[in-house]
Amino acid sequence: MTQSLFILVGGFLGAGKTTLLWQASQHLLRSGINVGLITNDQAPDLVDTGMLTDIGVPVAEIAGGCFCCKFGNLTSAADRLLAEFTPDVLIGEPVGSCTDLSATVLQPLKDLFAEQFRIAPFSVVVDPDRLREVLDPRRNSLLHQSARYILGKQLEEADAILLNKIDLLTPEDREELVEETRARFPDAQIFCISARTGEGVAEWLAFAQQPAQAGRRIVEVDYDTYAEGEAVLGWLNATLDLFGSASVDWAEFVRDLLGRIQ
Repeated sequence: MTQSLFILVGGFLGAGKTTLLWQASQHLLRSGINVGLITNDQAPDLVDTGMLTDIGVPVAEIAGGCFCCKFGNLTSAADRLLAEFTPDVLIGEPVGSCTDLSATVLQPLKDLFAEQFRIAPFSVVVDPDRLREVLDPRRNSLLHQSARYILGKQLEEADAILLNKIDLLTPEDREELVEETRARFPDAQIFCISARTGEGVAEWLAFAQQPAQAGRRIVEVDYDTYAEGEAVLGWLNATLDLFGSASVDWAEFVRDLLGRIQ
């Protein structure tokens, strides 16, 4: 049986995971590599799923809980994509409020599905402002302390930390953040990327496709704090109908909108 590469891309809400999946998919397709995507959130009919489907990539959506709580759904979705589209690479994007994925997702995948999947190092996307909040706990933040706890745990368990939105940083700020991140998380590979422009995405994908140990760190999690953090990160689920008086490329509209808010 031929193995497919499975890349899990975690990260906090608004870090730019979906935009990264869009860029990564385009890069892989241009390289002649078939790709399938798995999106995930607490509610169905995700904008993420619609946007990614519009670029011609097969997408499976898992709603109602994170991959860790929906592990059977995750593996079933992966099996469906493999059976229908035979992708060389699968990329999964878990809920932005989720952590402890190394223990609850990567280890079971390695133990139980080694014949189907080769698991890439666990990559976690973070934007500069959120990263600074982890590096300096005294920094003022609108985030609840328990939500910041989740963010910190996400980075703590990462095999690779993807510092996103570097197009918004000066070279000096970028270098400073990388040095501070390397000092705080010395065992993680650090990549500077811009999911919006594509800068650094090829280098990260090259790393992800090389044989390497995945899920090297199992974090200790205070589940009371974790639960509180998820609770304070409640969000609105809604469906909108948009109409235009002229012809509109709605896929381009959504990509532009997501680029602006991320």
